[in-house]
Amino acid sequence: MGKLLYSSAAIEIGFEDRALAHIQLVISAKLRRGEKFFFSWQDNASVGSGRSSIWLEQSIPLYFKFSGSKPVAINRDWLNALIATANSNSGLAFLPEPGAGTGMTPLPKSHV
Repeated sequence: MGKLLYSSAAIEIGFEDRALAHIQLVISAKLRRGEKFFFSWQDNASVGSGRSSIWLEQSIPLYFKFSGSKPVAINRDWLNALIATANSNSGLAFLPEPGAGTGMTPLPKSHV
């Protein structure tokens, strides 16, 4: 399980490496263009369920930590679906991988 470490507030958000790679591509593209936006996801039951969101902008430090050493293959359909949410008024929303079937992509977990 990889992690997105947000800001200096010691917030760790866990995602499977495959999901984290797709999220990293979307976030980095938007930040390179100087765009500010929310990133939202549904929390895993192990951290109390519910929903979480973080505000992303260039001044906030981010660190992407992958548990595996090899890059993952990128699913263009999934990437395009994530990009579509990121370009909406409500910001980037984590979506499960298309075609992976229900439950194949675990929901992320937050450690606040």
